[in-house]
Amino acid sequence: MKNIFPFLEWVSTYKKAYFIRDLLAGLTVGIVLVPQGMAYAMIAGLPPVHGLYASLFPILTYALLGTSRKIAVGPVAMDSLLVAVGLGTLAITGVENYIIMVVLLTLMVGCIQFLLGVLRMGFLVNFLSKPVISGFTSAAAIIIVLSQLKHLLGVSVPGSNKIYETVFNIFYKLGEINWVDFSIGIVGIALLLGFKKWNKNIPGILIIVVLGILAVYQFQLDVYGVKLVGEVTSGFPSFVMPTLDIVDMEKLAPIAIALALVGYLEAISIGKAIEDKTGEDTIDANQELIAIGSSNIVGSFFQGYPVTASFSRSAISYDAGTKTNLSAIFSVILVVLTLLFLTPLFQYLPNAILASIIMVSVVKLIDIAYFKHLWLNRKDEFFIMLITFIITLFIGITEGILIGVLCSLLLMVYRTSKPHFVEIGNIGNSDYYKNVIRFADEVVVRNDLLIVRFDSQLYFGNSAYFKKQLLKHMRAKGPQLKGIILNAESINYIDATAADMLSKLIHDIRERGLQFFIAGAIGPTRDIIFNTGIIKELQREFLFVKTKEAVDFFDDPNEISLLAAKVAYENSRMDKAKRSLN
Repeated sequence: MKNIFPFLEWVSTYKKAYFIRDLLAGLTVGIVLVPQGMAYAMIAGLPPVHGLYASLFPILTYALLGTSRKIAVGPVAMDSLLVAVGLGTLAITGVENYIIMVVLLTLMVGCIQFLLGVLRMGFLVNFLSKPVISGFTSAAAIIIVLSQLKHLLGVSVPGSNKIYETVFNIFYKLGEINWVDFSIGIVGIALLLGFKKWNKNIPGILIIVVLGILAVYQFQLDVYGVKLVGEVTSGFPSFVMPTLDIVDMEKLAPIAIALALVGYLEAISIGKAIEDKTGEDTIDANQELIAIGSSNIVGSFFQGYPVTASFSRSAISYDAGTKTNLSAIFSVILVVLTLLFLTPLFQYLPNAILASIIMVSVVKLIDIAYFKHLWLNRKDEFFIMLITFIITLFIGITEGILIGVLCSLLLMVYRTSKPHFVEIGNIGNSDYYKNVIRFADEVVVRNDLLIVRFDSQLYFGNSAYFKKQLLKHMRAKGPQLKGIILNAESINYIDATAADMLSKLIHDIRERGLQFFIAGAIGPTRDIIFNTGIIKELQREFLFVKTKEAVDFFDDPNEISLLAAKVAYENSRMDKAKRSLN
């Protein structure tokens, strides 16, 4: 039962000393969650109250099913932006129809995540490399900031999912700036930055929300054209089944897949980062998929939109000393009280205040330091990050992620197609054999013997490269060459294509009157050698445990260790036993 409902694990070991910490952490996160949820709903193109709806049942669901005891789940800027950009490409008329599509999208995201979790496909997120994620988040942060400029400036700007169109539209409206709105937003940003620099424990978001509401109410700033959140629906969201439409689902499929993977990546990366700090090890990747997916499925029934772990609120929760997921329940209680009693106050909240909260929250996602690090140390990965950044910024978020992942995979394939191939030599008559270029002053190089190391699995993608490099090194040795030793310590797999190539290559080398040895092959690689045609061409007496043993045998065929013979014999005997069973 604990595997299905992880909350049973922490409930069974709960201590009274945890209660106060969970209470304070939950209320602290809740204080931030209310205005942030409303602000992020605006990013998604939804009425602010839907941010509160997404902060109720999804959070409770995660508290029951999630394996991380520290992360804070709920609406986040990244997913909100993905929702807005993804639906912005569709011709949707009217707020009601837009909400229907968002709810359907939320259900699809949840189902995809839940299914991936059930199928134990959590490893898929590994294909989203850090350069791709960093380039994507940096571009998304810029898009978010620009999307909030209209609220900061108090102007009406047509929505667009193209950054250049957004910039042009804002520039075109500069003459219509509402300076009261702009002043409120700038003061909000200044206060938030000031509070963070002075004392991070000060609830800056809560303070500027209260100050903004008081300023509008006391000085009647709405008379000056200040844009306000307006009336916020009070009470709980009603239970509504999402409208399932095949045509709409086909349209939403690409953005749903992107949201599902990005949302899971955020949750698992934040959870792992916090676990590194605490020394805990509770997160189960596949269960996290089920937990986040279930949260989104439940949220879709109550007019919510996609949720995942929040960077900022998880950090606040950790700093506040949260111990278990009980803290999330206290955050939900605060959201409930807001929906029941406090929503009338938010009608006086300026949009510029919400814009300032969003801008300060997401600007830290622009990772300039990582750009510099990759430029100085890994230029190939820098260009992956740059491509992802540019495509996300100027073409689209979904396209940016997909092309970024594709480029990462192409780089990986390129690297494995041309892995490290080097000649090695003996150091000081010892058992160590190292790169003849890297250890040029210490390595003994022989003209009659070529010893090479191939640092990768041997498969169809690099078998031709292996053959080309080996023949190149053989030609460099000239007519004095009498034998070749392949150090196979780094070869953990040989596929059928490579096995066929190696068999023929050994045969050709033997036809030239040269000897060929394999040394250091690990168990799985030795199994492949004995189960393919390689052993027929190599012969088992030319397979060695250590490179030095192969060298000694080359120098004196009577010198072969008992261990080397046993390794070859045991593999040969196992191979015969398998054949007899068949």
